[in-house]
Amino acid sequence: MRNENREITFEINEVSVDEKIMAIEEGLNEFNDIMTGISDRKPLNILIRSTTTGEVIGGIQGRSSLGLLFLDLFYLPLELRRCGVGTEALMKFEAEGIKRRCKTAFLYTISFQAPDFYIKNGWEEFGRIECLPEGTSRIFMKKNL
Repeated sequence: MRNENREITFEINEVSVDEKIMAIEEGLNEFNDIMTGISDRKPLNILIRSTTTGEVIGGIQGRSSLGLLFLDLFYLPLELRRCGVGTEALMKFEAEGIKRRCKTAFLYTISFQAPDFYIKNGWEEFGRIECLPEGTSRIFMKKNL
């Protein structure tokens, strides 16, 4: 379907952080605020720093909005895995979500990443989609807070 009255173009863009794409986020946020009457979205990051250098070496990147806590990215260097650091970071993330009045937390992980870690910490799988490479899946998980 074609609309002769609109003057637009389409651009394919691979930049994830750019003022050009902020219009998408800001537009959707404004729409959601109007529809819900709630504007409570806030970033939530748990940074893990080296005490030697002060450098951020891992952590969690996420956000809260409309009663949901989204865990977007979680990275730990190999030397910090399997020693309780990940569980401690996850507990801090969830605790802050509870303070923000979130009722449920949501994430997706990949089958070769850490689904067992999340299950061990009380998360449950609610969906799975096959992806590449062959035999790999994105696993969607949630946890009631």
